[in-house]
Amino acid sequence: MKLTDKKIIRFGEYLRNEERAEATSEKYVRDITAFGTWCGGEEITKSRVLEYKNHLTKSYAVSSVNSMLSALNCFFDFVGKSELKVKLLKVQKQIFTDKERELTKLEYERLLKAAKQKNNKRLYYLMQTICSTGIRVSELKNITCEAVRNGKATISCKGKTRVVILPKQLCKMLKGYMKENNLKRGSVFISRNGNPLDRSNIWSDMKKLCKSAGVSERKIFPHNLRHLFARTFYTVQKDVVRLADILGHSSVNTTRIYTMESGEIHRQQIQMLGLLRC
Repeated sequence: MKLTDKKIIRFGEYLRNEERAEATSEKYVRDITAFGTWCGGEEITKSRVLEYKNHLTKSYAVSSVNSMLSALNCFFDFVGKSELKVKLLKVQKQIFTDKERELTKLEYERLLKAAKQKNNKRLYYLMQTICSTGIRVSELKNITCEAVRNGKATISCKGKTRVVILPKQLCKMLKGYMKENNLKRGSVFISRNGNPLDRSNIWSDMKKLCKSAGVSERKIFPHNLRHLFARTFYTVQKDVVRLADILGHSSVNTTRIYTMESGEIHRQQIQMLGLLRC
């Protein structure tokens, strides 16, 4: 089998028809395109795929390799070549978060302060919307003027529909923002052209706050706001099943990734047990 542009296009259409998340579909297509470039038009065999797996292993982190291999395996299923699929790399379960990438509540507040000082009201309210509801960045378009007036948003993602309750204080702030920008219907957070903001727009705006907020660039990405919501909710409620429903997760195991604490916090908690004597 040879990989062609036509097959990649059909694969992208298949992913959209399967109602995969837009970001996932785009990533899978990029991964398959990268694989095609690496193959250079040569015949795709199992040994060739294994060579590519070895190439990825030398160049990327395990999680990134497995993500790209998942895209390949999905593509091989799509074209009816399941015999070309390869096993993912085995990963030891991580029980602590990476402190260098974990956004703290204090850092979040500094980001809000920086956005306010730069008079970027759209970003100021956008970050609070994601962080106070736990929605995905791709779901931000569902925060509409109608949703704000109703105090809740209906979100359909990955074949599931859920209702997201909007805090009263958030609704009050967004109503003020809507009035100031003459927004009466459709998505609240839009570009100059009137289109809902996408992940790249938001990420770019957030990166501009790094220096003034004194927050590492490694911690500034929109999805980290969702993680902060999850950790904060779990710290207060200690209910991972309810949190899974709020986040729209099918599996509680996925939710547990969001509630992982840093190694330093775990160390402090152990010391507080009072089981050590000098």
